[in-house]
Amino acid sequence: MLVTYPRLGHKLRVGTPSNPKYHAPSAVWDKIKEVNCEKGIFWTDDPREAVHGADVVVTDTWISMGQEHEKSQRLKEFNGFQVTKKLCKEGGANPNWKFLHCLSRKEHEVDDEVFHGPRSLVFPEAENRKWTIMAMFDQIFGHWKLR
Repeated sequence: MLVTYPRLGHKLRVGTPSNPKYHAPSAVWDKIKEVNCEKGIFWTDDPREAVHGADVVVTDTWISMGQEHEKSQRLKEFNGFQVTKKLCKEGGANPNWKFLHCLSRKEHEVDDEVFHGPRSLVFPEAENRKWTIMAMFDQIFGHWKLR
């Protein structure tokens, strides 16, 4: 997202805790600068600023595999970042904003009202990911023969 979306003309507002370990690695920033996209990215540690003007609000897993030992610290640092209708309203997301998540989802990342509500495109996103993976396999391994 950090490299691709700005190249397509989209502006990104990224919200993470202020701890630098949650920021993009230097190799990613080098690539962003190489393709001249840094002006399309706004980075903040305020979740309300992050959703301001958003058409789409995306969150990711806060605790990935291998980070279980950091769970309590991560939950503390991400406090206030849970995606809710209230957050998006207070932050000034666009009135018809939509929600995406790569799955699997935990309730501390997004509340049930957003995740299961009409703004959520999580399951169409997951289905599209399936077709994208199949297309990549087809290109890598050859053509599929359907029965």
